[in-house]
Amino acid sequence: MSTESQHSMQRLYSAADWNALHEQALRQAQALRREAWADFWRGTDSVCSAGLATAQRSARRLAHSLGRHAQLRGGPVQAK
Repeated sequence: MSTESQHSMQRLYSAADWNALHEQALRQAQALRREAWADFWRGTDSVCSAGLATAQRSARRLAHSLGRHAQLRGGPVQAK
């Protein structure tokens, strides 16, 4: 926007109007910021949950594999 058009727009609004628009813009920015953070944490929770589920599945598979290995060897596996 050119300087001339900014000045002509300022003439269309009073100081009170500009202040009201500014306050409205701040409220909208805060609302958008809250939404963005909520989306970020939802995504983070989703990624962490998926990673946790994968880790739990891997741990179960490892425990099962160690159990089978112990049976084949004829004794329990000692945890350190």
